[in-house]
Amino acid sequence: MSCGHAKPGTHWKAGNDMSVIEQATRAREAAQVLATASRRAKDAGLVAMADALTARTPEILEANGLDVATAREQGTPESTVDRLALDASRLAGMADGLRQIAGLPDPVGEVVRGGTLPNGLQVRQLRVPFGVVGIIYEARPNVTADAAGLTLKSGNAVLLRGSGSAARSNAAIVAVLRDALLAAGLPADAVQLVDATTRDTVKELMRARGLVDVLIPRGGASLIRTVVEESSVPVIETGVGNCHLYVDESADLDMALTILLNAKVQRPSVCNAAESLLVHAAVADAFLPVALAALREHGVTVHGSPEVAAYADDVVPATEADWDTEYLALELSARVVPSLDEAVAHIRRHGSGHSEAIITSSLPAANRFAAQVDAAAVLVNASTRFVDGGELGFGAEIGISTQKLHARGPMGLPELTSTKYVITGEGHIRP
Repeated sequence: MSCGHAKPGTHWKAGNDMSVIEQATRAREAAQVLATASRRAKDAGLVAMADALTARTPEILEANGLDVATAREQGTPESTVDRLALDASRLAGMADGLRQIAGLPDPVGEVVRGGTLPNGLQVRQLRVPFGVVGIIYEARPNVTADAAGLTLKSGNAVLLRGSGSAARSNAAIVAVLRDALLAAGLPADAVQLVDATTRDTVKELMRARGLVDVLIPRGGASLIRTVVEESSVPVIETGVGNCHLYVDESADLDMALTILLNAKVQRPSVCNAAESLLVHAAVADAFLPVALAALREHGVTVHGSPEVAAYADDVVPATEADWDTEYLALELSARVVPSLDEAVAHIRRHGSGHSEAIITSSLPAANRFAAQVDAAAVLVNASTRFVDGGELGFGAEIGISTQKLHARGPMGLPELTSTKYVITGEGHIRP
């Protein structure tokens, strides 16, 4: 069966008698179509996908409700359930994200650099799609729509391997997206869902070199480590978010408290939530009693150093493991540090390279922190929750890359492309 021959309305799902290799082969056919698709055609597909998500919200929420109920029956932590759960508002946000992507410039064909050499040769380095992108992710079904939208706009086909816990949700979303692609005249096999009922499909994706051009894992440390270490397909590593908030000696403490609560409490189950608080000793007496009381009011358990524990009886003594923990819950590690240098040293020892923030009124301190902290994103007087593709104007993101090649930070459309050189001559030969 060639790409795009599913009938609109067919409830297509992963595991429809196709192996990962067969799906990847079909994805390559779809990718060839997308590589030369016009921006108008891709944007029409994105808008159709967004409209379909809105129109078919009830069936998606029904499927998601079954996934959430099963997760709770199995004793899944509420932080994971929160990442799994959808509602009308979150679905509307997914649709809006697709529309925002449609409004962004098309990266395909962009000239990265170029010019004419002294010998008359014209050289252009152009952005081109990867081809077939495989994404292995856990729990969050919103990733399904975000990934489909970003890969479509950047001219790539995508193989989506979500978790078993979101199998019904992902199947419903992908069925809707595929129908919308067909209705817009684009190949349905540009978006395919890989069977999540067996771990063998992850292994097959990791071994599909030559059919799958790049793999992007999104999830916990164990998943990411497994894909990075065992894949023969090139991997863009998205890392865990052990994000720090450092309150400098010159900080506006009211601002610091507001940012702390937003970074920790607004949505604690995501990778850009703050997980560790560092407070300069010069402002600890003024800041920590107020901060600990506010965190307590919001149900946050603080794992603190002895200096922090001295300010409140309910502070849990921090262990060495706490400094390295991504809680993804209403928990926070906290420590008093004697200097900015020690704050930076602590972050370099325990940070995951995701997002680190400083609250300060000192421009030299802000500049030193930004220069010395090794992370994908450094924030000055702003919440770590802003490290998100949508918040930064990318429409959505495929993930937060914590590696240094090929992309780093929130991965939007340009990060889903490679480049090639087009060299044009007039009978030129090399002397």
